[in-house]
Amino acid sequence: MTNSLGIKKSPKDTKVVVAMSGGVDSSVVAGLMKEEGYNVTGITLKLYDDAKTSKEGRQCCAGQDILDAKRVSEKLNIDHKILFYQKKFKSEVVDSFIDSYASGETPIPCVQCNQTVKFRDLFKYSKDLNADALITGHYVTRIQKNGHANMYRAKDQNRDQSYFLFSTSQEQLDYLRFPLGEIDKSETRSIAQKLKLNVADKPDSQDICFVPNGDYSSVIRKFRPESFKPGKILDISGNQIGEHEGIINYTIGQRKGIKISSDNPLYVVNIDARNNTIIVGSKEFLEIKEIKLRDLNLLGNEKNFENLIDIKVRSTGRLLKAKIAISDNTAKVKILDSETGISPGQACVFYLKDEFGDKMLGGGWIHKTYNKNLST
Repeated sequence: MTNSLGIKKSPKDTKVVVAMSGGVDSSVVAGLMKEEGYNVTGITLKLYDDAKTSKEGRQCCAGQDILDAKRVSEKLNIDHKILFYQKKFKSEVVDSFIDSYASGETPIPCVQCNQTVKFRDLFKYSKDLNADALITGHYVTRIQKNGHANMYRAKDQNRDQSYFLFSTSQEQLDYLRFPLGEIDKSETRSIAQKLKLNVADKPDSQDICFVPNGDYSSVIRKFRPESFKPGKILDISGNQIGEHEGIINYTIGQRKGIKISSDNPLYVVNIDARNNTIIVGSKEFLEIKEIKLRDLNLLGNEKNFENLIDIKVRSTGRLLKAKIAISDNTAKVKILDSETGISPGQACVFYLKDEFGDKMLGGGWIHKTYNKNLST
C-alpha cells in the first residue's frame, strides 16, 4: 500500500521526523501525522541562547518555544528530541548575516537557516534515525511526478514560503513533506483548536529570530562594532551632500533616516561598501532593469530558461516577468516588469506556471543590480 505521504508502507510502519519550532504550524503537522497513525518523532533545534533575545519579541527556536514544542509532544504522546545547534547557527547564519550587511547587502538569514542547520543538518540527522521522511510546517505544495518531487507555491499564497526554500536540493525535496501546502492559516489554527494544542492561539514568530525587536544594527554592533564607520553620502552625480554613521544603517530603497533636506524625497539607491559611501536619489533611480545572480540552485529537469518565466525578488513581492540567461553557476536576469528597490543579498527565485500551479525552479542570490535610469 501507499500511504498519504506517497511512501509504500502502512502509516504505523512509516517513521517520520517532524521539525517542531514550538509554533502552531509545526505543532499541527505533528498532530496530523500522529492522527494518521505514523511513527512520529518531533525534533526541536536550539539555535541561540535565550539571554541574547528580547523577552517581548516573538522568536522561534528559543527557550519558550522549546517548552511549547515539548508540551505539544507530551499532549500528542510522541517522542521529542532537542538538538543543540547554537555553534552551527552562529557560524553559518548569524556570521553570514553580519558579513552580508557589512558588505552593503540586505541578507535573508531565514534562507541560510533553511539551507544549513534545518535542511542540511536536520536532513542528515533524520536519515541517521532511519526516518522515511522529514516533515515541516512550511506553506509550500509538493507534487511527486516521475519519481521526483516538485515544489509549488502554497494554496494560501499570502502564506507561501517557497521563496525561502529556493536553495533546497532535489535530494532533500524528495525526502521532505509539507502537509500544510493545501490549506490556509485559519484552517491550521482550527485544527490546533480541535487537537487542543496549547499553541493554537500563539502569535507567529518574527522573520529574523535572533534580532531583538527588529533592531538588526544592535546585533551587528555587538559582533562587528567596526562596521559603524562614518562615511560620505553622495548624490547620483557623485557630489557629497551629507555624512552617514555606518553603511549597515542603510538598505536599498530606504527613505527614512537619511537626514538630508531636499525638495523631493530621497531614497538610498546604492551602497558602495568598498568606498564606504551611500548614494541617494529620487525614486526613479530605484527602478531596476537587470540583475546578476550568483550561487544558483536549480531543481528538476526544467532547463528552458530562455523563455519567459516568472521571478520573485523579495519574499512578499509579486511575480515579475523576466528572461534568464544562465552561465555555469551564475545568471543574468532581464526584468520585463517595473520593479524598484531590489537589493544585493536578497534572493531571486524562479517560477514556471503549469497545470498544477506556480512551480518553483530554484533561484540564486542577487549579486549586482543595474538601474534603469542610470548608465552604470
